[in-house]
Amino acid sequence: MTGKFNMSKKVSIIIPLKEINEYVREAVSYIEGLDYDKKLIEVIVLPDNEGKIYGTFSFDLKIIPTGHIYPGEKRDIGYRKSSGEIVAFIDDDVYCAREWLKKAVEIFEGSAAVAAVGGPAVTPPADKYLQQVSGIIYSSFLGGGNYSYRYMPERRREVDDYPSCNLLVRRSVLDEINGFDTEFWPGEDTVLCLKIVKDLKLKIMYDPEVLVYHHRRDFFGGHMKQVKSYATHRGYFVKRFPETSLRFSYFIPTLFTLYLAVLAAMTLIVKGGIALLAFSMPFAVYLLLLFFDGIKKIKYAPLVIPGIFLNHIFYGIYFIKGILSPKLKEEEIRK
Repeated sequence: MTGKFNMSKKVSIIIPLKEINEYVREAVSYIEGLDYDKKLIEVIVLPDNEGKIYGTFSFDLKIIPTGHIYPGEKRDIGYRKSSGEIVAFIDDDVYCAREWLKKAVEIFEGSAAVAAVGGPAVTPPADKYLQQVSGIIYSSFLGGGNYSYRYMPERRREVDDYPSCNLLVRRSVLDEINGFDTEFWPGEDTVLCLKIVKDLKLKIMYDPEVLVYHHRRDFFGGHMKQVKSYATHRGYFVKRFPETSLRFSYFIPTLFTLYLAVLAAMTLIVKGGIALLAFSMPFAVYLLLLFFDGIKKIKYAPLVIPGIFLNHIFYGIYFIKGILSPKLKEEEIRK
């Protein structure tokens, strides 16, 4: 298959971050191992302040300090300083599989209608126990839901919203929509993708072979902070960008949380009876599904099972917060 494609496209890999760290050094070392002509790769790292990445690389590496600004603006600075036909956005805690770039370029070569390409961000096998718990929650049937393909390889498909931790975009498309051009974080990727599919009427393709490895935050603290942030911005985007956020699947955790609140009230008011028993049956089914979903990796089950449940509650509550927010400032999302 590879032989049918022209692998001569220059690619710029953009990595925004707060400061140079061990994760980004790992990411750069894996770029050196990509199955792609290194003369056609440039890497632009955008920390707040000066920093160094030591080593000798076959590709062009630039470090551009930006000051303390939000990631969407860093990505725009990086893309405007770049020269590639394809601009690949990854996070500093991401490293790429060997075939990542080659597979993505094949998809771009296959159709001019494809404006962007993304793929799964899999939890690295060497991550710590608490990071593995976080990754399993995101990729589980109940935890990831319709979006588990973002965290594990699944079938190829067209999507209209995709995370910028593993998103490659044609430069011509970025020029036409003026890049990310938004103060939202997280959520800058939702804004970008909406411009692509709504304004330009072009395609975003997901492919399981466009794979990267994404270090997770530790469960409980870092993971739940991330969940709260995602839920808040998604709830706000229901009003702001309903084309890709006003979807029933995003409301399910909130409906579940409200159901639990009503169930708890009923147990205090209604002392037994068929009505209470009938109303509690969905929760019993949920607990059964939760148990079987959580024990798939028995070593992690003691935290994954309650973790999925807490994921639903936290997301449900903060999704409501986002919906009720009259205006969601970038500073508020960072908290």
